[in-house]
Amino acid sequence: MMGAAECSGKTDGTRKRLLGHWVPFAVWVGVILLLQVAALVWTLPRWIYPVSYAAKSLVCAALLLYFRPWRGQPGLRATDWALGLLAGVLVAVLWILPETPWAGRLWPGLQAFYYRWLVFPPGRFPSYLDPAIFPELPYNHPSLAYSPAEAGWVLAVLKLLGSAGVIAVIEEYFFRGFLYHWFRGVRLPAAGRIVFDAAAFWWVVVLFGLEHDRWLAGLLAGVVYGAVVIRTGRIAPAVVAHVSTNLLLGLYVFASGQYGFW
Repeated sequence: MMGAAECSGKTDGTRKRLLGHWVPFAVWVGVILLLQVAALVWTLPRWIYPVSYAAKSLVCAALLLYFRPWRGQPGLRATDWALGLLAGVLVAVLWILPETPWAGRLWPGLQAFYYRWLVFPPGRFPSYLDPAIFPELPYNHPSLAYSPAEAGWVLAVLKLLGSAGVIAVIEEYFFRGFLYHWFRGVRLPAAGRIVFDAAAFWWVVVLFGLEHDRWLAGLLAGVVYGAVVIRTGRIAPAVVAHVSTNLLLGLYVFASGQYGFW
């Protein structure tokens, strides 16, 4: 028979696991909103963006390690790694390809349509695009604050690590874990398989897409990551996929200088 102390310990562990699905995401988004409000009141120095990104990455990484939303879940199998990596590469290609100089040379009209209508805000080119100098960013664009030339390599690498190793993990447990089961009206399963629910699946896909400025790419990514979860019955393989995508995207940013992705 289970003792009271053991039962209490399991309850506390379950509660921490559940909190780990949404608290880190709330903190991450809270920092973004705080900076946006502050920018309406004051002229913020450019260094505040890479510094705040590094700070929230470290804080949210600590929250993930404290709450451990993956607790109680089975380990990753070789097939999970293979599927996750394959899905991650696929999403990275879908995300990057429409904005490459190569795509612009082959399909200039299609690329212009993509920028004008498939990236927020619709109806005009995004601020990071100047067709006259593409793929370079407009002079003094805020995204350049993350470049090693301006932020230094320490903050630039922390940006990459935060994007790949922190927010990718946070988003998967929030969207494919907490939000998916909230739409289903059920509690998060402790260790059982995640089952398919069409309405919840597509609600999460739409909200995940709208969270990103490249909303169509976000929708497609949501479909791929969601399919990985349904195929395996677990979130962890989708975490592998999302981490792989963001890592490849960050490495592409460093290699190409297209900091508009950040």
